[in-house]
This record gives sequence, C-alpha cells and structure tokens, in this order.
Amino acid sequence: MVNVVVVAGAPWTWRPWAVRVVLAADVVLAADGGANHLARIGVRPAAVVGDLDSILPSVRQWVGEERIVSRADQDHTDLAKTLSYAFDERGATRVTVLAASAGRLDHALENLGVLARFVVRGELEFLDHEYRLVVVTERASLATTPGQTLSLMPLGRCRRVWAEGVRWPLAGEPLDLAERTGISNVAEGERVELRVEGGTLLVFLSHDLEE
Repeated sequence: MVNVVVVAGAPWTWRPWAVRVVLAADVVLAADGGANHLARIGVRPAAVVGDLDSILPSVRQWVGEERIVSRADQDHTDLAKTLSYAFDERGATRVTVLAASAGRLDHALENLGVLARFVVRGELEFLDHEYRLVVVTERASLATTPGQTLSLMPLGRCRRVWAEGVRWPLAGEPLDLAERTGISNVAEGERVELRVEGGTLLVFLSHDLEE
C-alpha cells in the first residue's frame, strides 16, 4: 500500500496533526503552490505538479528542478493533475489531500468535483481543520464516535440514500443539493452504514485531530 499526501494550494495553516499526517506519508506531493505550504515546515515534496504559476521562485529553487513536473494543460486543475500523477506514476493506493477546501469558493467547489471523479481510482479523502471528507457512490461503513457530527451532501442529486447508525436515519429517500440534504446529522455509535443509488454523496465527518 502506497500512502500519498497531496498538499494543494488553498489557504492553509499548519497545525500539529497536519504535520504528523505529512510526516507519516510514504510520498508527499505538492499541487503547484502547495509547495509553498510545505516549505514552511521544511518538507521537500517528492514532486511539484501543475502549471507552476503559483510556486514561489525561491521555493522552486529549494525543491530542485529535478522534482518539478510541468503539466501545462489548462483543461484540468493542478489538483487533478497531481492526483493523476499520484495514481498513474507513483502507484498510490491511498491519497489524503490537504489545503483543498478554503479560499475561493469556485476553487473549493471544483475540488469537491475532483474528489468525486478520482474516488474510483483508489482510497481518497480530503482533510481540513474541522472535517474529514470522503465520497460514497455505492456502500460505505465508516468508523465514528458517539455524538460525532456528519453531513451527507449530495453532489447534485442522489436518487436514493440509506443511512444507519445516525440520529436521523435515511431509508432510501432522495437527497438533492437544491432541495433536501443531510446536513448536521449525528453518529449514534462507533459505525455508520451508508448506501447510495443513483448519485454521488459527499460525507463530511467532524474530527478533533489536535489531540
């Protein structure tokens, strides 16, 4: 199993738990300006991937040209390019993405779409300072703690959703971003069982990784 951490370029503040996530990875990659974040904690990425319009010149020099992977394609974001590189060229089986959900709202929404598109390639999650974000397209059994907040947000529309082990269960109801979502549900025990038909479900799980 190859555990890869990708640091994207959204605004980011390093906290101890996030540094631990980076240091535990088998491979650390930066999506363009994500290299600037890594430079602040002295972690040189194995590769910096993208169109390279955001990496600082001083950081690029520090990383070294041999680790620069130029991808000028403007039809895909730097995060999408980096995930392709991780799965196709680094043999990633599990990818954790940091610094992908803050800053510009349009970028954050695009990154959610990227997460949904790439989940078929391997185990993939986003981590920010409050939530762990995973995608469910069929079934998932998620470890939880009693009282943990989780939100079930359809990426567009999910025709039918089942949720067990939560305070407000679902039994095949539709979820639609423009009509009804499953925001701010609560885990009742140590596992939540989810099933989805006809759509893509984003699951936001609150965390407290500072401890």
